[in-house]
Amino acid sequence: MRASIFGLSICPMTASQIARHILATPRRGDVGLVVTPNIQHVALLQGDEDFRQAYASAEIVTCDGFPVHYYARLRQCPSPGRVTGCDIVADLMADRRALAGHRPFFVVDHEDTASAVAAWAAAAGLDAATHVPPFGFEGDEAVSRALAETIAAHGTTILFVGLGAPKSEIFVHRHRAILPPCWALCVGQAVKMALGLTSPPPTAIKRLNLEWLWRILLEPRRMGVRYARSIVVFLMAVVRDINLRR
Repeated sequence: MRASIFGLSICPMTASQIARHILATPRRGDVGLVVTPNIQHVALLQGDEDFRQAYASAEIVTCDGFPVHYYARLRQCPSPGRVTGCDIVADLMADRRALAGHRPFFVVDHEDTASAVAAWAAAAGLDAATHVPPFGFEGDEAVSRALAETIAAHGTTILFVGLGAPKSEIFVHRHRAILPPCWALCVGQAVKMALGLTSPPPTAIKRLNLEWLWRILLEPRRMGVRYARSIVVFLMAVVRDINLRR
């Protein structure tokens, strides 16, 4: 049995390997959920049962946050390094030739993003669809179900859900019986990053694994509190995980 952390088996593939695997491996009969946990996700997993169930159903789990990666290596999980949602999406969207046989669907949080996706798809000659759900859609089962049915009607083979955690993962898990056989990537702001709508952090920040500090500097009030809370809960989760293995 593959070593795991927090009950999650970490995928040994790099971002480019995962992208190639998704492009070359059609789903048969079910949804292949791809999740990329960072410390905030691990913190959420400690108190959100729906989120835990979604993660438990995931086909591919990578270490997005560097603390998650380092802990995985400590526990002898086969983590190849940080594998972020941004890296996977960038590789997928860059390979237009391989995407030609796919029908991508993008669930995004703003009309500007949807317009940028449509322009990118048109330039690439892809049959892509987009949708911007209303605020709070996750609390309205009729609206959520209608979105899942729209995704299925498109014949989606790769689903990008860029709404943030935990709503992206929970939406996919709750509606997997309606969704078509497809790869579903819950990747936050990765689509915006791939399209150049969000400025990436400086190279030095990325090299030092300090993206979290970059986000705090951009949104100090919102992100500062969120990261402080997540770090505490993440450390508690690590202690709990270690104790469970003794």
